[in-house]
Amino acid sequence: MSELKAAELPIPLVLKGEFCRLEPLRPIHAKDLFEAINGQNIQKYHQYLFETPPDNEAQLARWIEAVSADPDMIYFAVINKATKKCGGRQALMRIEPNHASIEIGSILWGHGVARTAIATESFYLSAKHVFDDLGYRRFEWKCNNLNTPSKRAAIRFGFTFEGVFRQHMIIKGANRDTAWFSIIDKDWPAIRDQLERWLDPDNFDAAGLEKTPLSTPRQKLSG
Repeated sequence: MSELKAAELPIPLVLKGEFCRLEPLRPIHAKDLFEAINGQNIQKYHQYLFETPPDNEAQLARWIEAVSADPDMIYFAVINKATKKCGGRQALMRIEPNHASIEIGSILWGHGVARTAIATESFYLSAKHVFDDLGYRRFEWKCNNLNTPSKRAAIRFGFTFEGVFRQHMIIKGANRDTAWFSIIDKDWPAIRDQLERWLDPDNFDAAGLEKTPLSTPRQKLSG
């Protein structure tokens, strides 16, 4: 049996796709990101995040400056290639290269990203980088067990549900039971194939609507 190897540490870099690109999150993204999340849905966007909604662009820029300096997390801005604007953010976190385990989290996909091909591709770009470039064995997705949209997204992307950690955290003064999901390296090739098939520009009509839905192997196993 071959010896298992440690994975590489991720670094800030640019990852390019058909619909979007991921680039290191910086305060210059605050204007577009605040525009993408501000409005009647801003409380909803932040309901299950650790931080509270920013009051203005300057406050968001200060938050970005602080988190982008955190060596334990790599934050990415999600840039819509058509508009060239930042419409969301996500992070690689809980980085354990010695165990080849890493998590995608702190996801905030605002107007123009949420429920679009950009959201799926921004996940795909991170997953491909983690498995194919950095050599991780385990990719995690965790969320508040009350966060039904996040759990549905995890299953859609191909994650396997692993269970609930009861009374795992206290967030904003409230209990959080945490739902755990993972993709492991042996799952990834089949999931990658389905994501790439779905993201092919030929799978979308002139209005940008999918011709065939995404159906990952984990989705089928989960029922």
